[in-house]
Amino acid sequence: MPIRIRLRAPNGMHTVSLEDNAAVSDLLSKITEVTNLPLFELKWGFPPQPLDPSLYGLPTLLTDTDLKLNGSQLIVIAQETGDPSESVHNEKPAPSKKSAPLSLQRKQNTALEKETPEVPVPARGGTVVLRVMPDDNSCMFRALGSAVLSSTLDSMTELRSLVAQAIQADPERFNEAILQRKPDEYCQWISYSDSWGGGIELSILSQEFDIEICSINVQDLRVDRFNEGRPKRCILVYSGIHYDTVAFVPDGSPTYETDNDIKLFDSDDDTLLEAARQLCGELRKKHYYTDTQKFSIKCNLCDWKGAGETGAVQHAEETGHSDFGEAT
Repeated sequence: MPIRIRLRAPNGMHTVSLEDNAAVSDLLSKITEVTNLPLFELKWGFPPQPLDPSLYGLPTLLTDTDLKLNGSQLIVIAQETGDPSESVHNEKPAPSKKSAPLSLQRKQNTALEKETPEVPVPARGGTVVLRVMPDDNSCMFRALGSAVLSSTLDSMTELRSLVAQAIQADPERFNEAILQRKPDEYCQWISYSDSWGGGIELSILSQEFDIEICSINVQDLRVDRFNEGRPKRCILVYSGIHYDTVAFVPDGSPTYETDNDIKLFDSDDDTLLEAARQLCGELRKKHYYTDTQKFSIKCNLCDWKGAGETGAVQHAEETGHSDFGEAT
């Protein structure tokens, strides 16, 4: 009896069939064939858990393992190829602005580390607070995932996969002109753990979860709305190169604890939205934002220094370097 498996991959959904005498190596080869990914990780189950069939031995028959794969769904996550340990002084790689995402580390904000601002909202019986996300290039997915999914660890994989599927399903809307690269390339790129999410991803995910997403820009307190008018909304804080989440803590709960956080709100509750803007105003006073047009930047690979994201992109095109930091 053939073994049928559903694959959720960056290039869409697939159903693969394997003979009942297929080995682990046959499964891995089939996944590479249909996804065009030479390196990948697998997850399965709910909530998704890591799966590494090769631990059973490549020649081992799938039927001789304890894996119940027939009828199951596997999530395929792209891994980057190449050796990151190579010296930067080796031969210069061919420039390509699409070859890798830019990785940018923020300066530490000592003022914010000492005291995170809070805005009491007596009319709602609680306090609006900032929940800071790690600086790992997945902050947008973490920020949104903490509001709409129960597991923030798995949310990065799940949300990236949802974005890729939506792009594959609507090639007219998400064309090369919009994505600034071929859709298949974009889907593979966004599946990498160090690829930034932004407006395209927020637009897609707001519709996937049928919510309004309000993104408040700390630098000018502008509110960008995605999928406006839905019954529920979440509020993200955008500080130039980073996303965090706004949470509401009811009175009686310590604001430093997250157990009672509320991160989905009624979309017509302008009182809470205005409190979130006040919170961002306090963040602006603490200079909790990065002016991506003017900020000083350095290359962590060769110590090049320049100004703004445009300068970083140009340096990346000329050198292939993609690891940058905000200069002090």
